[in-house]
Amino acid sequence: MATKPKTVPWTAAPATPEQARERYAFIDKVVRSLPNGVYGIDEVESALGMYLLAHHLGWKVLYFVHSKKTIRKYEEILGIKLSEYFPDFGPDAPRTNAYKIIQAVTNFWKLVSGDEKPPLDIDKRQI
Repeated sequence: MATKPKTVPWTAAPATPEQARERYAFIDKVVRSLPNGVYGIDEVESALGMYLLAHHLGWKVLYFVHSKKTIRKYEEILGIKLSEYFPDFGPDAPRTNAYKIIQAVTNFWKLVSGDEKPPLDIDKRQI
C-alpha cells in the first residue's frame, strides 16, 4: 500500500479578526466593483485565490509560478500590484519548491522571464 506524503504544517499565524475583516472587505470590494461581462467567474475566483495565498507565500513565489500574462490579468481584477501590496516572501514560502528554486538562482527576474533556467529539477508548483 502506498504511503501518504508527509504533511508539513503551515507556519503562518492565523489571521487576526481584524485582518480577516480587512481581507473580506477587500474581496467584497473587488467583487462588487467588477464591470459586468468583462471577466469570467473562473478568472475572478483564481485572482481572489491568488490574493489569499499571497498572504502566506508572498509575491515572488506567485510571480514565478504564474505567467506574466496571468499575473497582469489577476492584478487588473484585484486592482493592486502584488509586489507593492505583499512582501517578497510570506511566512510559508519556504515550504514551496518555487521558493527553493528562487533561492538557488542569482537573478530572480531572469528566472521569471525564462532567461535563466531553474538549477533544481523539481516541480515549481508543488508544496
